[in-house]
Parts: sequence; structure tokens; C-alpha cells
Amino acid sequence: MASETPRDGRPTKPLLRVLDGEQVWPPPLWLMRQAGRYLPEYREVRARAGDFVTLCTTPEMAAEVTLQPIRRYGFDASILFSDILMVPWAMGQPLRFAEGEGPLLEPVRDAAAIGALRATGVAERAASIMETVRRVRAGLDAEAPRTALIGFAGSPFTVACYMVEGRGSKDFAAPRAMAHADPALFGRLIRMLTEATADYLVAQAEAGAEALMLFDSWAGLLPPAQFRRWVIEPSASLVRLLRKRLPTMPLIGFPRLAGPMLAEYAQRVGVQAVGMDTAMDPRWAAAAVADDMALQGNLDPQALIAGGPALEVEARAILGAMRGRPFIFNLGHGIEKTTPPEHVSALVRVVRSG
Repeated sequence: MASETPRDGRPTKPLLRVLDGEQVWPPPLWLMRQAGRYLPEYREVRARAGDFVTLCTTPEMAAEVTLQPIRRYGFDASILFSDILMVPWAMGQPLRFAEGEGPLLEPVRDAAAIGALRATGVAERAASIMETVRRVRAGLDAEAPRTALIGFAGSPFTVACYMVEGRGSKDFAAPRAMAHADPALFGRLIRMLTEATADYLVAQAEAGAEALMLFDSWAGLLPPAQFRRWVIEPSASLVRLLRKRLPTMPLIGFPRLAGPMLAEYAQRVGVQAVGMDTAMDPRWAAAAVADDMALQGNLDPQALIAGGPALEVEARAILGAMRGRPFIFNLGHGIEKTTPPEHVSALVRVVRSG
């Protein structure tokens, strides 16, 4: 599907204008995990689904929860409701989500386990997710024509962390140990993920996504040399694969907790925007990242939970730091399930007031 564009070919949707290098004020606004457990309408659909993988792979329900926050808040972007672990699921790694434990996978820790994975055909095995993208895009075109649709995937390093560890972790010791002790084996997994993720994202774009986001949630676990090897280089390789097939698709990278490595990531990976996490000083990022590259972020989710004056002070500080450059307002991490929905409405009012 073609994006809404004027005759000169420049995008008109606010988020896409920013990703095209334009300074839009007030800035476009969306929130990571904006479709989720803090919304009562989401919890109703989640209960009907029974389990999380079923929710992600049932287009009717996944499209509904993707559109719910747009109907409630009028955000400038809708992000596909799915999970970064749907790529290893489509590669053949068993996946389930346990209440109170999060994702559980059969760990992939040797050559035989990696060899059993299927790097090709991922988009076909994730056909239900592509149908969700088509449904969401049709819904936005009908209900919110100025709202952009963002597709996404996990970046190779972060997805590899879960695949090797077999579950969530605070330090992901097993994949980090593999990266040091057997970089050839770890590199094989990273290359497979890079290829599979490229196909998966291209399929999302072909189904109607207008921008793509790469989540590297655990990038900040790595020291600089390892960060360059396992975050920057695979992400840049993934972007090159995408550029061959999607030469004009805007890309957002989010290397969470990158710290000062954010500047090198922004310079080398080839994305049009970089996400700032909660710990990032937006004024430092504005000085360290090229003026024509969009920044995205980075309100503390806890400030959103607190609401009131604390929320307004924090939001206005970020707005003040970002004025005069391409910027997308967002959180520095995903919205928490205890967030009062009315606080999100208050945030929208603050941001829209500029």
C-alpha cells in the first residue's frame, strides 16, 4: 500500500515527515507497548485469546489490540502488536509464554541446535502476522489516515540472547559467554537471524508497514568492542539487506542502554532515527547525533505512572531539549501495566501543546 504523500513525493503523515528529516512541532507521539496490559480493552481480548502466542498469531485479535490505543488516544503511530520472539518461533524454536515467567524457549547452545533452525521461509511461516499488518493498515486508512503504521523486529543480538538463554534474564550470561568463548558459533546464529529478520521485515513492509523499528533491548549489556561486533555490525548488515529491497523505507533503531555508544550506532548502522532509553540525557544525544537524524524518546515510564506535575515537568524538559531537530516523543522503555490510562491522556495533551 502506498503511504499518504503529496505530489512532490514527500510524506504528509507527521511521523513519516520526521523520519524524512523534517522538524515537526509539536512532535509526533507514540508509546512503546502502547497496546497492552494497562488498557482494560486489551485485557478483555487477551482473556479471549487464552495464551500470548495465540493472540500474536490470530489476525482478528492482534489487529484489534493494535488499533485500540489509536482509537483511545489518537497517537501519530500505530505499532504492530506482536513480539520480537516470533522470528525464532517462525525459525522452528519452540516458544511459549508462562504467566509470571515471561517467554520460555528450548535453549539453542550448540551447532546441532543452530543447524536445526530454518533461516529461510520465515515470512511464510509468519503469514498470520502479515495478515495482521494488512488488517491494521486497512483500519488506519479508514479510521486514522494520518497515523503511520510501524512494523518491527528484534535486532539479531537481542533475539539471540533469548534463543541461547532460553528465557528472559537480567544478564543473559549464556549468550554473552558463547559470544566470547565460541564467536564462530555465535556469529553463525547472528547471521541466520540477520537473514531471517530481513525477510520478516520486508514482508511486513509489503503488507502495509510504513516504517520499521529494530529493538536491541539488551545492547547495553556489552562492552564497546563487543557492542561493535554484535550490535552495530549485525544491525548495519540487516539494514543493508533491507535497503536492497526497500530502498526508501524509514528505519528506527533502539539500542537500549547504549550510553555513549549511541553516537557510533547512529553514525554506522544506517537508520533514520535512534531511540533514546530512559537513562539517556536528551541534551547529550542532541549534541552527539547528527542534526538531520531523528531522535525518539525518552520519558521515564515511572513518570507516566506518577502523572500530575511530575509528568508534565519531565515531558516538558524532553520537549525543550529536542526543539529544533527531527524528534518523535516516546517513552524510554515500554509502558508499564500499572499505568493509569488517564495519565496517558494527560501526556498527549502536554505533548500536543508543544
